Amino acid sequence: MQTNLFTNSNASAANQTSVGTNPLATGSETSLMFTKLLVAQVQNQDPLSPNDPAAFVSQLTQLSQTEALQKLSTLTSTNANVLQGMQALSLGAQVGSDLTVAAETVQISGTPARGSFTLGSPSTSTTLVLTGVDGVEHKVSLGMQAAGNVPFVLDPAALGLPYGDYKMRVETSTKESPPMELTGRLNSVRLGSGGAVVLNIAGVGEVSPSAISAFNGKSTVASTN
Repeated sequence: MQTNLFTNSNASAANQTSVGTNPLATGSETSLMFTKLLVAQVQNQDPLSPNDPAAFVSQLTQLSQTEALQKLSTLTSTNANVLQGMQALSLGAQVGSDLTVAAETVQISGTPARGSFTLGSPSTSTTLVLTGVDGVEHKVSLGMQAAGNVPFVLDPAALGLPYGDYKMRVETSTKESPPMELTGRLNSVRLGSGGAVVLNIAGVGEVSPSAISAFNGKSTVASTN
């Protein structure tokens, strides 16, 4: 009766289970398992119709590759969890600090929002357009701007902006559409679904750490007597 490497004797199968269930088994244990499986298959093959030795090598290679992939997957998952935990701890130490992040929306509340964008060329007419959830556009004229970084402040009291969330875009005389950045205080750090790190930034909302472009330290508030 001819047997296959994957349907071996009870003793061999038991040994495979005891070793294979540990995804971090040592190389010597793996080699021993393969050797026992090979001997068992040779012993149980039909002597009148022996298996091709090349098939043995192919089967062993497939098993070895499968085990290596399982180990790699386990180690990768473990390392990812460790890195996410370390990232959360590191960013947690920055709570209370100001961060600059890439953003397409801004949350207008009682505190002025600070942001900026970078122009590749001078603009004779520059306008920041804020679109509310109701679809109404509010335009903030920034006038003539040179190429480079253009900071802006959105003070709801001075601009007459109702509180709420707004989409942001820039209109320039050169038809340029630069990406926007906002600077706000890091309020909290949490682990979201799947272990992903989520930051809550004042004036922005929740973003991922990949949106961070600058750490600005903690704001200093002048005390008055």
